Amino acid sequence: MNGLVCQSCATVYPMNDPRWRCGCGGLLDIRFEARLDPEKIARRKPTMWRYREALPVGDDAAVVSFDEGMTPILPVELGPGVLHLKLEQLFTTGSYKDRGAAVLVSKAKELGIERVVEDSSGNAGCAIAAYAAKAGIRCEILVPESTSPGKLAQILFYGAALKRIPGSREETAKAALAAAESTYYASHSWNPFFFQGTKTFAYEVWEQMGFRAPDAILLPVGNGTLLIGSYIGFRDLKEAGRIDRIPRHIAVQAANCAPLLRMFRDGLDVVPPVESRETIAEGVAIAAPVRGKEIVDIVRRTGGQVVAVDDAEVENALLLLGRKGLYVEPTSALPVAAYLKYPALHGGVMVAPLTGHGLKANEKMLKIASVR
Repeated sequence: MNGLVCQSCATVYPMNDPRWRCGCGGLLDIRFEARLDPEKIARRKPTMWRYREALPVGDDAAVVSFDEGMTPILPVELGPGVLHLKLEQLFTTGSYKDRGAAVLVSKAKELGIERVVEDSSGNAGCAIAAYAAKAGIRCEILVPESTSPGKLAQILFYGAALKRIPGSREETAKAALAAAESTYYASHSWNPFFFQGTKTFAYEVWEQMGFRAPDAILLPVGNGTLLIGSYIGFRDLKEAGRIDRIPRHIAVQAANCAPLLRMFRDGLDVVPPVESRETIAEGVAIAAPVRGKEIVDIVRRTGGQVVAVDDAEVENALLLLGRKGLYVEPTSALPVAAYLKYPALHGGVMVAPLTGHGLKANEKMLKIASVR
């Protein structure tokens, strides 16, 4: 039976119930049989919607799309070996968050929702704002005051109402939860439909690798939006009999804000309180990820690891990528920095996403380039 299932109390709601959280306050997952037919997929145009039967939007007329998806995979030699980089920075709004926004906003349109709210360190807000604009849905985006100016400009140009919240990223999340009491929460961490979009990352990797799974995926992780989606996608493929194993999922955090590293290292089942210090990797500066247990469970279940890299290592990775013609924002460089730092991670075919474009963080990038 398809539906929304609570992680905490196992209550099941209809798929078209316009809710983003269980009545008990628990996180919702989606129970949905994803159908994946390689022959049918291969006949369709190269967008993430080629996996139509695996995406839980019932009405084709509700689909909101910029023909996103099928970003290239580029094998890049990085000293220790070859890392396959998936160029997710090439999406319409400049980050992989378009995957989640496409499905979530399409579902909101299907449900007749007229207004949404979202909180973000930047990229998710840009994506939700863009897709809401195309769908004709009113949108409010809450961001920390420290958000990069380039991302703020994007959000404003899409016509969203922008609200800058003083204090930490967690203060912004609290403000959004309060606003979500009366507005549909298009959250990239709470709303389960977002992960039904990010899971297409896994489908594309599978198809682009010759309908095979790689051995490992290295991902920058704050709220875990792409890691969770990737796992769901590869799990769908395994359950459909298309692959025989799920790749190792390796979560890479910023050393200045690494609650999941401590959780994984210390064998904890809850996210521990950590001091969040400033990091150039603003996209993963999440001290209290709401799906922290789910993220670490995925890492453990797939035989992966949680590791951390510091700002200097991120800067070195950014410069190395630049010399190879790849201009990405600091958060995107975390997997490359980890690949260079931890030889023990290597083994088999490894894929990492470049999650956001460098133009989103020009001020930071110019500072890094000027002192090197």
